[in-house]
Amino acid sequence: QVQLVESGGGLVQAGGSLRLSCAASGGGFSVSEMGWYRQAPGKQRELVATITSGTNTNYAESVKGRFTISRDNAGNTVILQMDSLKPEDTAFYYCNARGTYYDVPGFDRWGQGTLVIVSS
Repeated sequence: QVQLVESGGGLVQAGGSLRLSCAASGGGFSVSEMGWYRQAPGKQRELVATITSGTNTNYAESVKGRFTISRDNAGNTVILQMDSLKPEDTAFYYCNARGTYYDVPGFDRWGQGTLVIVSS
């Protein structure tokens, strides 16, 4: 069974920083893309940032220049460094991993979510 374990959420003042981490564990999987999504109360889940196994990155326009996504060398841990946080960044942040499971495409797993609150 593959699990994604997230950490690093919390409460921070506007202008501050937080670092989110997500580690994938288990057997049989190969991750091609990991990313972070967020969902604020009353809103749909939206993409924040993704990174492929080739380290290509993609960011939402609202976080470009403030957030940085990276992966460790093994490729199964993804980090989201969030700087210059704004109150509108307040949301539950969810880690996502996609790839193959025992060489079968379609692996798509979500973490349990971690809450980020940015106070003004």
